[in-house]
Amino acid sequence: MSKQLATQPPVNPVTLGKMGAAYGIRGWLKVFSSTEDADSIFDYQPWFIQRAGKWQQIELESWKHHNQDIIIKVKGIDDRDAAAQLTNCEILVDSAQLPELEEGDYYWKDLMGCKVVTTDGYEMGKVIDLMETGSNDVLVVKANLKDAFGVKERLIPFLDEQVIKKVDLTTGTIEVDWDPGF
Repeated sequence: MSKQLATQPPVNPVTLGKMGAAYGIRGWLKVFSSTEDADSIFDYQPWFIQRAGKWQQIELESWKHHNQDIIIKVKGIDDRDAAAQLTNCEILVDSAQLPELEEGDYYWKDLMGCKVVTTDGYEMGKVIDLMETGSNDVLVVKANLKDAFGVKERLIPFLDEQVIKKVDLTTGTIEVDWDPGF
């Protein structure tokens, strides 16, 4: 792995995954992919990480499936101790590499920070995270400071048309049919 700063770190970085624990003694690492199809993480290159506040470009030597995991070999990382230093580093790429989506599809990164408003006009807060539950995705909404219900966070299922009525990325607003008391 090159120790110098990347010549062009991502302008608009997006996290595609995370490096896990060292695997074996020859410098391999587990990788956790956030892409819909786990192997798709390898379609986006170059990878960057941030260590000690500095951008570092990661060059892959190899990758493979091992049992239920994906493991990678980073160029220049040849032992377990060196690999362990990369554990928990987020894998970032420039968002310009992501494919254009069709109308009505969104990247999670695009929904972060959006204001969530009920169909009755009650402002519930802002999206701070999204979760996969298996059956559907869930918006994690941080409530406004002056929340009348005393709730700090709300979980709202991302069910298109049923709960999510409108997503307007231009205004950064998501309209939901959801009881603000939940």
